[in-house]
Amino acid sequence: MPKRMDSLFSALADPTRRAVLEQLAEGAQPVSLLAEQHAMALPSFLRHIEVLEAAGLVVTRKQGRARIVALRPGALLAVEDWLDSQKRLWEGRLTRLEVLARRLEAQTGRIPESWKTS
Repeated sequence: MPKRMDSLFSALADPTRRAVLEQLAEGAQPVSLLAEQHAMALPSFLRHIEVLEAAGLVVTRKQGRARIVALRPGALLAVEDWLDSQKRLWEGRLTRLEVLARRLEAQTGRIPESWKTS
């Protein structure tokens, strides 16, 4: 699973690839139509599609002479699950830190200077 997450986040790290995913949210589109929206040579754009496909975010199919690209249903669920687990982890840590801060404040009658925000 970690290698899959690395490829997903790597694919999502590029603004061109994120823009392509947003375009595909409207529905499957030919590569040529997708490429028109980006100022780059077609071979460079195709590399972005390859990265998205390798990460499992999109699928391509041949339709006549055109190559059609579509979002892969559920492809971002792994990212969503990982983010949810990180959110729960950090919310738990922050809750424990808040409990500690309140306990120290109750014991000393003040908040430590280093914990105050400016």
